[in-house]
Amino acid sequence: MENVVRVGVGVYIFNAKNQVLLGLRKSKHGQGTWCPPGGHMEYGESNEQAALREVREETGLELEPEAVVLQGVTNDFYKDNGRHYITLHFFCQKYQGEPKVMEPDKCEKWQWFDVHHLPENLLLSNLNFLQNHKL
Repeated sequence: MENVVRVGVGVYIFNAKNQVLLGLRKSKHGQGTWCPPGGHMEYGESNEQAALREVREETGLELEPEAVVLQGVTNDFYKDNGRHYITLHFFCQKYQGEPKVMEPDKCEKWQWFDVHHLPENLLLSNLNFLQNHKL
């Protein structure tokens, strides 16, 4: 267990059918849970730059930068592995491309979900966000 607080980003991408894109995690952190594209902020990045980069790296989608809007922040402590994150949650409705699994070691698949019928096994940061926010 490390005593470091990391900054994470998650981007809820919505399609024209009001569905949200979620990926099934394969990496040790959050394995078997669903979450939107995202990851760690890198040194020197703005919040939005981190969101754009992570989405591109994980899905191949290109987001329109002006359409990426911060919707909330959560303080997430993962008891199972001792990790602690401050997570920035963004919404975006304007993008180009079709989602592809770009990091097969981290994500099994991407799937669109109706915002009213999300899978139950969401990543902790997303569960925390959805306690106080609606998609």
